[in-house]
Amino acid sequence: MNSYKYLYIVRHGKSIQNYGDISDIDRPLTERGINDGYTMAERLLDQEKIPEKIISSPAVRALHSATIFARTFNFSYNEIIVNKNFYLAETNIVLDTIKQTVNSINSLMIFGHNPTFTDLVNYFLKNGIDNIPTTGIVGLKFEINSWSEIDQVKALESFFDYPKNIH
Repeated sequence: MNSYKYLYIVRHGKSIQNYGDISDIDRPLTERGINDGYTMAERLLDQEKIPEKIISSPAVRALHSATIFARTFNFSYNEIIVNKNFYLAETNIVLDTIKQTVNSINSLMIFGHNPTFTDLVNYFLKNGIDNIPTTGIVGLKFEINSWSEIDQVKALESFFDYPKNIH
């Protein structure tokens, strides 16, 4: 009998576009990006959709977003796994990382970038989405025993939420 695995795909918050001579990987969140992070993390907390593990791109905007969610969920900052391959990654690289998750983990949250994350979501959905906006979250439920099987199935259930999606 299969069990359920939950994957939460989160695009980083709104970041400063032109930040002097700072490289892309070091661009920080805007005030809106920070506020949206807390808003979206609280929405998940209210629904008891809390991951057991968080993986983030090393980009400042993604890692700061992951930190906001971790703080809201009462995770230690040290529990966030920074995966250098998530920055400018192709979809298959992110998928391979997900597939390597230990099976004792039933819920995983990843933080990263478009277009990769929108492409990843569309890989799992029957009816795709156009774009994950900043601080957008797609939650996916899979009926699988092992994360290594995740690329062989479509999501059983999904939700798509973002800051401007008024409940």
